[in-house]
Amino acid sequence: MQKYKVGIIGATGMVGQRFITLTEHHEWFEVTLLAASGRSAGKTYGEAVGERWAMPSAIPEAVKNLTVLNASDDAERIAEQVDFVFCAVDMKKEEIKALEERYARLECPVISNNSAHRGTPDVPMMIPELNPEHAEVIPAQRKRLGTKRGFIAVKSNCSLQSYVPAIFPLNKFGVKNVLCCTYQAISGAGKTFETWPDMLDNVIPFIGGEEEKSENEPLKIWGKVENGVIIPAAAPNFTTQCIRVPVSDGHLAAVFASFEITPELDEIKTLWREFQGRPQTLGLPSAPKRFLHYFEEDDRPQTKSERELEHGMAVSIGRLRRDSQYDIKLVALSHNTLRGAAGGAVLMAELLCADGYITTQ
Repeated sequence: MQKYKVGIIGATGMVGQRFITLTEHHEWFEVTLLAASGRSAGKTYGEAVGERWAMPSAIPEAVKNLTVLNASDDAERIAEQVDFVFCAVDMKKEEIKALEERYARLECPVISNNSAHRGTPDVPMMIPELNPEHAEVIPAQRKRLGTKRGFIAVKSNCSLQSYVPAIFPLNKFGVKNVLCCTYQAISGAGKTFETWPDMLDNVIPFIGGEEEKSENEPLKIWGKVENGVIIPAAAPNFTTQCIRVPVSDGHLAAVFASFEITPELDEIKTLWREFQGRPQTLGLPSAPKRFLHYFEEDDRPQTKSERELEHGMAVSIGRLRRDSQYDIKLVALSHNTLRGAAGGAVLMAELLCADGYITTQ
């Protein structure tokens, strides 16, 4: 098949680096263009990223000598040369909104890792296995933007990727209340232990803006498409605490949930084991064969041993049991820069290509 020509906007940051490694040997996507801020523009990618390269493998040769373009100044040139872009820029929220909308209006689809457009009613925010039908708002968004090809689709916050997939399949029981404490890796802040030595032997009980995202974004995922917009759900009610812990990669969540109808524990495990979404049905390149894995061992899942499960694209669940105040409690784990960030965005792009929302020029 003809490969899609892909640009990465914000290519020098940690998520941008993940996009590069995930697309190096991709069956459908070929990275032909990289862009970043004016500080990096005009340099080769190897020169621009330099010692900030944080991935375990070396910079791919195919991109090492690409000249980095200016994400803002070269937008027209970029949009003309690619079929779509991944966006993971480090800018102020309003600047990101304007930049992404600019690319969309230039008829370049934007698959975004940023939070700026997550609250925009006609922008789908998808976990591909859970709410693929939200892509149905794209024609309405295109009408608003005045475009034929261009649109914006966003990935949800990385902290959601562990606990929301565990709870979402239980909708048949009427999920009422969810309490969640997330224990989040330092790569979620774009850091390593070398660049953030203060995190060694330390826990920080605050991540700016994270709890608001963790409580509000699930309601959009639970929402329904009506009249060209996504109407967030009124329930379940989410309350969260988000804590930074001295772990390189992987977000772990301790979850408590109550229901209209209390499910049996074995019934829950069966639902998790049998759950499949459109990525699995379609056999998309980045889709895990099984999205949700349950572990019976008392001490699993563990961040170090389970975060790479199915190339970091699966969700690991364990310790399901009854609770004295809620109906159930459990722990869940996902890899925050794979499933939670770049990998989730790549999978979303694959789904949008498969369903015809992204086409080659």
